[in-house]
Amino acid sequence: MVHQKPVILIVEDDLDVSEMLDAYFRVQGYDVLIANWGLEGVEKCHEEQPDLVILDIRLPDIDGYEVAKRLRENRKTINIPIIFLTEKRNRSDRLQGLELGADDYITKPFDIQELRLRVRNALQRSALGSISNPVTGLPEGAIVDKRLTDCLKNDSWAMLLITLENLEIFREAYGFVACDDVLRAVSLMIQSATRKFGNIDDFIGQFSSSALILVTSPESITKLKEQIGSRLGQSLDYFYPLRDRELPIQKDKRLAVKIVSLLPSQGPFRNLEDIKSTLVPKD
Repeated sequence: MVHQKPVILIVEDDLDVSEMLDAYFRVQGYDVLIANWGLEGVEKCHEEQPDLVILDIRLPDIDGYEVAKRLRENRKTINIPIIFLTEKRNRSDRLQGLELGADDYITKPFDIQELRLRVRNALQRSALGSISNPVTGLPEGAIVDKRLTDCLKNDSWAMLLITLENLEIFREAYGFVACDDVLRAVSLMIQSATRKFGNIDDFIGQFSSSALILVTSPESITKLKEQIGSRLGQSLDYFYPLRDRELPIQKDKRLAVKIVSLLPSQGPFRNLEDIKSTLVPKD
């Protein structure tokens, strides 16, 4: 369904909040739909196919988690961005929402300007389309470029570029399937470490065919670098067939991990190319 203006569906049982959001986002140039019950929200999504859903978790019938689950299970609504709006602040509550495919999470009482920016950003990400790597399932291309470009707006970020060295040599020796298995396993290990030692809104993307990028906070970067380096360093030998693990393969031909960290203090960074050229210096 093509809309003349972006359509936001607000699923919120507090009438004061829903009316305030309705009036505010209409002034901002959006069309707005309102649902006060979870099931009503699911039905309106199927009928109207809004461009974005602002979803309260505490609803009088089914909760917001169940609404999100049903939207993600339906082919027509699976890709609609969802922003949870809730009083729940626990990390476990945020993780539950994100695991259900929510795009963002904002707690009450909220700053309306912050919500407006989160809505705008979610719509922009959605407009870029679903660009993910077929092997790891991680975002790549324009999605990664946008996330890195967003870092130019403030100094509260840190990056890790995790590169698998000699992956081409491994592919030539053991084939594409084995190589894809390595990439998937490495991706999962990085995601696991980030869940444990990182932050809710950390970003992991496919930087290149053999490198992943992690955007985190300056406070988390040291621990993440240490944990990811340790986990991958201990695992790489196990990707080789048992018969080859003890062979004296030359060090410069064996799988290895290289991790490069980047902080705003290493700048100034004027644009995306400045960031990329610092992460991967040109010969």
